[in-house]
Amino acid sequence: MTNLKDPCFTRFSKSIEAHSLPERFTYPFEYEPHPLSVLAAEELQNHLETQTDWEHNFGLEEGKEGKVIGKMFGVMVVKNEEGEIGYLSAFSGKLTGGNHHNGFVPPVFDALTEGSFLNKGMEQLTKMGAAIKDLQSKDKAENHQKIELLKTERRDYSISLQDQIFDNFSFLNIYGESKSVREIFKNTKHRNPPSGAGDCAAPKLLQYAFSKKMKPLAFAEFWWGLSPKSYFWEHKHFYPACELKCRPILKHMLEGVEVERKP
Repeated sequence: MTNLKDPCFTRFSKSIEAHSLPERFTYPFEYEPHPLSVLAAEELQNHLETQTDWEHNFGLEEGKEGKVIGKMFGVMVVKNEEGEIGYLSAFSGKLTGGNHHNGFVPPVFDALTEGSFLNKGMEQLTKMGAAIKDLQSKDKAENHQKIELLKTERRDYSISLQDQIFDNFSFLNIYGESKSVREIFKNTKHRNPPSGAGDCAAPKLLQYAFSKKMKPLAFAEFWWGLSPKSYFWEHKHFYPACELKCRPILKHMLEGVEVERKP
């Protein structure tokens, strides 16, 4: 049952009195889901099977229109400021092309808002690409230098736009300290954040919990739908948070949180 004060906080529909609360937060990179995480995941899965707010082809129904795209979902058991136990839900990346859906936490940074710098930037990149194509179609010798100059300008503009996106992805921890994704990754092996860093379920869930003064208690992620050919994910199976994109971010976000030891 969704809390009217907070549409992203969901109360368990079944009694949880038989389950003890976790003593420590789930170690996100290797875990056995806590019974409350399993219960939250089952309730979210039931919602995915019955909801009618949006359409998405997970590949679970024969003849359904649209490209088959499975999705990673996450649940986080939390205690809110009123002392209630419930859970938050999130999806990795976008769902049906959007960032916002009822009952799911929002993205850490929404680059798709109308009039955003990203939309304007993409329009500028499109114009630059069109100008390059126009010059290439004329195939004049004097245009070659102009084309190379435009290509360089487009590449530099694209890099600056990506940097601006990363600077706007800022992650909280339990102390209220905020770090941008570029700050977080600058001391890692790769130094630069990989594409999609911050879009996974775990950072979204922790960000929302900390921003709403909720205490994270347990976490689990599961795959929903058919698996891409190049991966091994199975429908309804639980999986750890990803190493490349999530480990550096979660290291910052989980500072001060009592976390289970690695099994």
